[in-house]
Amino acid sequence: MSSKSNSRVNNPRTKVAKLIAMLAMVWSLPAQSQVLPETLKVPDFLSATAARMSALKLPDTVQVHGFATQGYMNSTGNNNVFGNSNQDSGTFGFREVGLNASVQLRPNLLISAQGLHRHAGQGSQDIRLDYGVIDYKAYSGENSQFGIRLGRIKNPLGFYNETRDVAHTRPSIMLPQSIYFDRSRNLAMAADGGHVYGETRTSKGDFFYQFGVVMPYVGGTTTEAALLGSDRAGHLTSQVSYIGRGIYEYDGGRVRLAVSGAQTNVNYNRGADPALLSGQIQFTPIIFSAQYNAERWSLTSEYAIRHTVANNFGVALPNSATTGESYYFQGIYRFTPKWEGVIRYDALYTNRDDRHGHTYAAASPATRDPNSRFAKDITTGIRWNVTPSFMLAAEHHYVNGTAWLAPLDNPGASSPAGHHAQHWHLFAVQGSFRF
Repeated sequence: MSSKSNSRVNNPRTKVAKLIAMLAMVWSLPAQSQVLPETLKVPDFLSATAARMSALKLPDTVQVHGFATQGYMNSTGNNNVFGNSNQDSGTFGFREVGLNASVQLRPNLLISAQGLHRHAGQGSQDIRLDYGVIDYKAYSGENSQFGIRLGRIKNPLGFYNETRDVAHTRPSIMLPQSIYFDRSRNLAMAADGGHVYGETRTSKGDFFYQFGVVMPYVGGTTTEAALLGSDRAGHLTSQVSYIGRGIYEYDGGRVRLAVSGAQTNVNYNRGADPALLSGQIQFTPIIFSAQYNAERWSLTSEYAIRHTVANNFGVALPNSATTGESYYFQGIYRFTPKWEGVIRYDALYTNRDDRHGHTYAAASPATRDPNSRFAKDITTGIRWNVTPSFMLAAEHHYVNGTAWLAPLDNPGASSPAGHHAQHWHLFAVQGSFRF
C-alpha cells in the first residue's frame, strides 16, 4: 500500500475534525428556527417545483409526489463508496431524484408508477421505471382485505426495501449493508410479475402478508459485477422467481415482527465471454425482522441467512454453494421533533462457515483477499428535519472488512493487489427535499 494510503487509513483525524466542525455549525442553529442561513435553504429550483405542483388543481383521485437527494461521501483506505470517495475532496456523486404519480380509477382499482434517476458510482443508470403497478383490491371488509398487484413491483424484503429510495424513510444515509446491499441494489429493488396481498386486523394485533411470482430485474452492469465479480462480455437473464413477506404489528405498530424471503433465479448467457460458460445462479435470502417503537426511541434488528448456488460456469468459476449470514442492531433516539440520532452495529459474512475468509484466501493467496469476505460496521449519525419537506443528515462509519464494496468502484477489491484497507472510515452528508 502506498504511503498516502497508509496515512489516510491511520490518520482519519482530519476528516473527523471536518465532520465535527460541520455538525457543530448545524447544531448551533436554533432547532426550532424557521429562518435558515442562505447555504441551508432549499434550492430555488426545488422550491419552485414544489410551488408549481401545489398550484396544480389535480382531481382528488390523482396524487403526484417527488423527491431529490444530494449526498457527499469521503472515505479512507483506498475504498470507494458511490464513486471516487477515497480522494481527498471526497465525492458529490451520490444523488437520487424521483417523480411518482397515482390514479384511483375506482375505489378498488389504483394505478401508480415512479420514474427514478439515481447516480451512485460506476454503472449508475440515468432514468428507469422504478415501479409501475396496477393494484386491484378484490375484497375489503371491516377487519380484512385482499388484493392483487401486477406490473413492476417493489420487492417486499425486510422493513426498508420498498421505500429505500426516499431519504426521509431511511433511518440513516446508508441502510445497513448486511441486509440492504447497494452493490446489487437493482436486483433487490423491484421485479416484474404479480403479487397477492392481504391484511387481517384483530384484537391481538394486525397481520399483513404478500406473495409474488416474478421475473427479477437484472438490468445494468452493477448486478452483473456483484454476481460475477466484473462487467462481463455476456449478459444476465431473469428466470421465474418467488418472493413473500409476513408482518405482525401490535398496538398500532409499537411492536413489529416480520419474516421475508425470496428465491431469485438468474441465468448468464456467455456471448463472447472467453472465460465463463453460460451458467445459473440461485440466490435465496430469508430475513427475520423485529422492531420496537416508543415515543422518543426505536430499536430495530434484522437477521438474514442467504444461500447462493452457482453452477455450470466452467473452471474459471467452479460450482459452489455457500450460505452467508448477516445482522444488525440499531437504535434511534428522537431528541426533539426535528432532531434524531442513530447508532448501529452491522455485520456481514459471505460464508458463515468461513466468516473471515481464511479458507477462501488459502486456496489462492495471491488473488484472494480474506477481508473481501466480511464487513463489520459501526455507524453513528444525526438527522435534522429542517421542515416537513427538507432534511439534512450526517453520519460516520467505522468499517472492518470490505465485503460490501461495489466491484465497479473498487477494481481488484477481492484481491490483495487492490490494496484495499481492512479497517477504514466513511463520512457521509446528505440533504433531501420531497413534495
